[in-house]
Amino acid sequence: MSIIVNLDVMLAKRKMSSLELANKIGITQANLSILKTGKAKAIRFSTLEAICNELDCQPGDILEYKGED
Repeated sequence: MSIIVNLDVMLAKRKMSSLELANKIGITQANLSILKTGKAKAIRFSTLEAICNELDCQPGDILEYKGED
């Protein structure tokens, strides 16, 4: 089981770069990259809220649960 991060999909849909989003929500591009690649161990609700606000989406648009098959 794992959590899939679809941040790159939402960025593409909104035609926004990682750098632009990072600047708008106040985190470094390196930290956003860690989130985007799914290597993050956690995400703060305030960061998730800021991402959703800027991308005009729901948390479920960014995070997906994939169970074992």
